Amino acid sequence: MGIFDSMFKTQNEPLWPGITIQSKLNLEVLIADSFTRPQLIFKHSTRCSISRYVLSDFIAHFTYSSDEFTAHYLDLLNYREISSQIAEQFVVTHQSPQLLVVKNGKVVANASHEGINDLQLSTFL
Repeated sequence: MGIFDSMFKTQNEPLWPGITIQSKLNLEVLIADSFTRPQLIFKHSTRCSISRYVLSDFIAHFTYSSDEFTAHYLDLLNYREISSQIAEQFVVTHQSPQLLVVKNGKVVANASHEGINDLQLSTFL
């Protein structure tokens, strides 16, 4: 490990309570599944301390079961192309961190930064 690796290495990310989006196929399955259960997409920048804080806070307060929501995580730095596809397909402005609620194939709500934890997710069940 080089000196810069140790200086700029991201801290361990909190444990995500759901699925990691790593391919366009994952996104297609998410959209199909949104017709039977609301899907959440948390878009996260692993280099941003604000994004890390919001992610940790979201996970700490996420109390829904997998029967209520399916939670998806997207690492924006490693999967930029998928992030761009999400913005284009759902007609939402790219932000980080960002939470999108997908229901019946469409984004029915989205928020970024401190607004993420203000979203009343129960209204989408």
